[in-house]
Amino acid sequence: MNHLSSASQNALLYVVTVLIWGSSWLAIKYQLGSVDPMVSVAYRFLLASGISWLYCRLSGRLMRYSLRDHAFMFLQGASLFALNYWLFYLSELTLTSGLAAVIFSTIVVMNMLNGVLFLKNRLELRVVAGAGLGLLGIMLVFWPEVTDFESGSENLFAAALAVLATMLASVGNIASARNQRAGIPVVQANTFGMTYGALLMLGLAWATGREFTFEMTMPYVSSLVFLAVFASIIAFWTYLTLLGRVGVERAAYSTLLFPLVALGFSTVFEDYQWTAYAVMGMLLILAGNLLILKRSA
Repeated sequence: MNHLSSASQNALLYVVTVLIWGSSWLAIKYQLGSVDPMVSVAYRFLLASGISWLYCRLSGRLMRYSLRDHAFMFLQGASLFALNYWLFYLSELTLTSGLAAVIFSTIVVMNMLNGVLFLKNRLELRVVAGAGLGLLGIMLVFWPEVTDFESGSENLFAAALAVLATMLASVGNIASARNQRAGIPVVQANTFGMTYGALLMLGLAWATGREFTFEMTMPYVSSLVFLAVFASIIAFWTYLTLLGRVGVERAAYSTLLFPLVALGFSTVFEDYQWTAYAVMGMLLILAGNLLILKRSA
C-alpha cells in the first residue's frame, strides 16, 4: 500500500475491516453447534496463531521482546482474542445477533473513555457527535430486537455477558494501541496475542472439563477457516493498523458499520425485511461515519 496516500490507505483498511467482520456474523452461527464455544474459540485462534507464526518465520520478522511487552501482548490476547469471543459466543446462544450487535456497538464510547483514561487522548467534539449519531442509528436498525427484549433472568445474564465481552474488547484495543506506541508491529503483537489467547482458552477448557470435540462438517470447518484466516489474521491486522493510525475512537466506529454488512447478507440469504426504522438508522450511521472520519481543519 506504499504507493497510496495516507487517507487512501486508511480508507482501504476501513473497508476491508468492515466487509470481513460484517460477513463473520454469518460464519459465527455455524460455530454454535455441538462443539463447546470455549473450545471453538481455542480452535480458531490456534489455527490463526499457527499461520501467523509461519508467516513471521518465513518473512524473518523480529520476535524478541521484553517481559513487560509480553505482559501487554498477553493482555491484548486474553481480552481481544479469547475471553471476549467466548463470552459473545455464550451470549448469542440466548440473544439475537442484532441485539448483540447493539451492545457491542457501545465499544465506540468505551474506547473513547478508556483512551482518555489510559492513553491520555483528547476527546474531539466531532468524534463524540459522530459516535452519538452512530449509536442512535444502530439502535434504530435493530429496534425490533431491542423492543422485543424480555427482562428475564436468562436474557439479562446473556446481556451482561455481552456487555462484559465488549468491555474486554475495548481493553484489548487499548492494549494494542499501547503496544504500537511501544514500537511493536501489529503482526508480531497479534501473533503473540493470538497464541496467548488460544493457550488461555485451551487451559480454561481443560481445567473446567470441557470436551474437545470437533465437527467434521463442511459448514463448521469452512466457517472455522474463514474466521481464523480472514476474520482473525486479516481483519485484526487491518483494524488494529487503522487503530494505530487514526486512534481508538475513530477505528471503533467500524463496529457500527459491519452490522449493516451483516444485514446485507441477511437480506440475500435469510430474507431480512428492511423497515423505515432500519433505513433511518442506516442513514444516521453513515452521517456519523462522515462526521467522525472527517479531519479537523
